[in-house]
Amino acid sequence: MGERGTSNYSEVTDFFLVGFRVRPELHILLFLLFLLIYTMILLGNIGMMVIIMTDPRLNTPMYFFLGNLSFIDLFYSSVIAPKAMINFWSESKSISFAGCISQFFLFALFIVTEGFLLAVMAYDRFIAICNPLLYSVQMSTHLCVQLVAGSYFFGCISSVLQTSMTFTLSFCASRTIDHFYCDDRPLQKISCSDLYIHKLVSFFLCSIIILPTIIVIIVSYIYIVSTVLKIHSTEGRKKAFSTCSSHLGVVSVLYGAVFFMYLTPDTFPELSKVASLCYTLVTPMLNPLIYSLRNKDVKEALRKSLEKRYFNSVFTVM
Repeated sequence: MGERGTSNYSEVTDFFLVGFRVRPELHILLFLLFLLIYTMILLGNIGMMVIIMTDPRLNTPMYFFLGNLSFIDLFYSSVIAPKAMINFWSESKSISFAGCISQFFLFALFIVTEGFLLAVMAYDRFIAICNPLLYSVQMSTHLCVQLVAGSYFFGCISSVLQTSMTFTLSFCASRTIDHFYCDDRPLQKISCSDLYIHKLVSFFLCSIIILPTIIVIIVSYIYIVSTVLKIHSTEGRKKAFSTCSSHLGVVSVLYGAVFFMYLTPDTFPELSKVASLCYTLVTPMLNPLIYSLRNKDVKEALRKSLEKRYFNSVFTVM
């Protein structure tokens, strides 16, 4: 590598996040857009968690998984959004080396955990529809906790491997990251290390993370569709499909954005940023809306919660 290999990654003290390449006057508009989206993420996901924890009727495996999904969405968007909003007003747009590592690690942890959790939720729907009589036995509290803990475990292992692999690269070419957060592909661009092994390991990690989760989701829904089509009543089919439509919507939005980003050529970095925006902020914003608008139990719990708060406030005023 010649002189390019002489600079060690430990000499880097900070990076610069380019963000979106737009005119300066549009930064205010982008800041307001990010602020609106992030506010909706906070309200939607915290609200969903509160409803699930306080309503006894939602004390089921499906809502236990949904509560964890809201927790994950809340935290991984919080890893990205605040720093992005600060940089809209900052001249330097810098992020410390330690801050970049932390952002990369936490985002990788939560996004991988979400992928596994969505697979778990697909399996839960498979058991509920294909083996309803055994649902309460098979999806015990102990198993549900194990499945969620396993999702976090695999997310953590994957994140440790990705982070250690990425930040042992040499960043001697540049410190400017052409993105609005610390992500793998933009960091690869500014590295002067040999990336062959890095890309090979990254491909392997993606294969053992994404493929199994997609396979579980696809196989689960093949069995679900097969079972639902055997139901003779139209009302029964509609009810069965309604329990899966929200999950399918969430899966489609997340994986659609991820695949779009990774299939976008490096020659179009702005398109990659838009795709990243979809799964870092738009997806966490939409998930509570998808589940609350398409789920009768959640809507009923939300209605009762709002009525209770309204009457309490009325009596307090009186």
